Amino acid sequence: MSEPRIAVIGNPGKWSTEVLADALEQRTGFRLVADLSHTALDLSCGKLWFDGHNLCELDGIIVRKVGTDYSPVSIERLEMLRVAEQAGVRVFSPATQLIRLLDRLACTVTLHNHQIPMPPTLVTESVNTAIAQIQQWGSAVLKPLFSTKARGMQILHADQGSKLLETELVRYKARHPLLYLQQRIDLQGADMGLVFIQGVYQGAYARIAGKKSWNTTIHSGGRYAPCEPDAATLAIAQRAQAAFGLDYATVDVALSDTGPVVFEVSALGGFKGAHAGSGIDLAARLADYALAELRH
Repeated sequence: MSEPRIAVIGNPGKWSTEVLADALEQRTGFRLVADLSHTALDLSCGKLWFDGHNLCELDGIIVRKVGTDYSPVSIERLEMLRVAEQAGVRVFSPATQLIRLLDRLACTVTLHNHQIPMPPTLVTESVNTAIAQIQQWGSAVLKPLFSTKARGMQILHADQGSKLLETELVRYKARHPLLYLQQRIDLQGADMGLVFIQGVYQGAYARIAGKKSWNTTIHSGGRYAPCEPDAATLAIAQRAQAAFGLDYATVDVALSDTGPVVFEVSALGGFKGAHAGSGIDLAARLADYALAELRH
């Protein structure tokens, strides 16, 4: 019996995409890295083409990245994978589940509906409502609905005054009509990512903020480090990822004055953090998991 043929959807040349493709090739002899921005969906014959390969003829597809930046078009790219699923291709994680994660509000609403603790959050189209909330909180983080590594996020403070806050929000609203704000909490310079494969905890890593950054992302000068979350943090992260039915998930958690809070759940991150911070080879583990699923 031939080995399953599994493609990696990702960003060619990027570390997490390539190490996963390497792990699959070592196990099966087959290697294909497909960039969704260069695919063509032919609905007249039900084929999804990339570089001469019909992805609908594969055994499996593991989605690692859907582009270099998140935007509404990322959702449309994932929609195309539903045609491959209909043709019998096992997609890790299913496209409909991934779509719920790319939009920050969809992810937040799902977490809220599953009673997962999060920072206080306000979503509104009203600038005046947003100003009143910022003044009540003292400071807030204004977040785009589509972003990675804190790109496009902005800190707003009550002591800026109503006029300046209005100016900033109106400027922001011209690019992001829906205002998504979370109360800024004291991260004490660190947060953590907890990793799961099919709901089974794999390990965790910490992100330590750079000296001059308000956030912990590597993009802003942060670094990875080992960490051991306590039982309460692990339990909350376990519940958070279970709300989405993912094959692979990373849950971003911070410790606040009131206990652990979840920022988001992701199915497209965590590889480099887990490797650099805690020495976890997620590429090997995810490849082994996908192959076991397909063989059985």
